[in-house]
Parts: sequence; structure tokens; C-alpha cells
Amino acid sequence: MTLSRRQFPLLAAGAGLLASAPLARDAAAATATEISRDVAEAERRLRAMENTAPLFSQAQAVLIFPRIIQGGFIVGGQYGEGALRRGASHQGYYRIVGASFGLQAGAQTSGLAMFFMTEAALRALDNADGWEIGTGPSVVALDRGLQANVTSTTLAEPVYAITFGQQGLMAALALNGTKITRFTPER
Repeated sequence: MTLSRRQFPLLAAGAGLLASAPLARDAAAATATEISRDVAEAERRLRAMENTAPLFSQAQAVLIFPRIIQGGFIVGGQYGEGALRRGASHQGYYRIVGASFGLQAGAQTSGLAMFFMTEAALRALDNADGWEIGTGPSVVALDRGLQANVTSTTLAEPVYAITFGQQGLMAALALNGTKITRFTPER
């Protein structure tokens, strides 16, 4: 079978939808209790990671997504639910949703923690009707190498992001084209 130039994009989109079908099944909305439990466990794991203490001590709040599901083939998507924590209390529940197009194949789950270092960065999250990463305060993604160099004197950006607990066969969690929206889960 020979594909024409017009048929290839349709085939690629269909393959992407098939590859991300587990996203729809696994991304069923969780209750507030389930999200809170998962966020608390993820926070314990994050605090045990090397060099996160300066981030936790200086952050105004931390938005934690304990499990983000990502998958696709050429066309991909990601989805997760989490909570914004300020001190020991929840300030709200959030969803992260993203779509991507390009050279990609596979599926993975991972967690994401976003450390809001300034009140202005928090206001940008709260004031947006869905915050699209890249359109507000800058977000610096810390990999293990950069994270190892974090000290209380090197923290100068409004938001830092750390991925954790990656499982699966996809290169990385992409933040470009990602939107974060506040929502109210069932109790």
C-alpha cells in the first residue's frame, strides 16, 4: 500500500490517538481525597530527594502533580491532577493537560513539582483562566545535574520545575504547550 502526502497526516493522527488511548482510560478524574493522599506521598518523596530542601524552604507554594500520564505517536498528549500546597494546607486542585506534535513515540508516567518562589508567580497562576506554561513567569526545569547545584543563594527564578518517578518508554515530560487549570474534584 502506498500512502499519498494527504493520507500520511491522517494516518499519523490516527496512530497518535490510538497510542494515547490509555491516557483517556487512565486519566479518569480522581476525588479530592485521592488527590490529597497522592500529593502528600509525592511531597514526602520530593523532600527525600537530594537538594530539594532549599526549594521547599524558599517557595511560597508548591504545585504537585503526583502522576502525569503521557503518550503518543507523532501526536501526543499528557494529563494529570494535583494540588497547590502552601505550607501544610491545600490551596486548590489543578489539572495539567498538554498536546504535542513531532518526533515522539511511547508512553510514560511521571510526577511534576512546580515551586513558586514569588507571590507574583502565584498570582499569575491564580489570575489566569488556565495558565499556559510559557506565557507567564519563566519556568526553569531542573534536571538532576542542575538540581544538585541548587542552594538558597542560587534561587533567582520565579518558578522551578522538577520531574520525578519517571516510568515508561518516552524521552521526557514536555512542558511546552501545557496548560494548568484549577478545578474542583468530587469529595
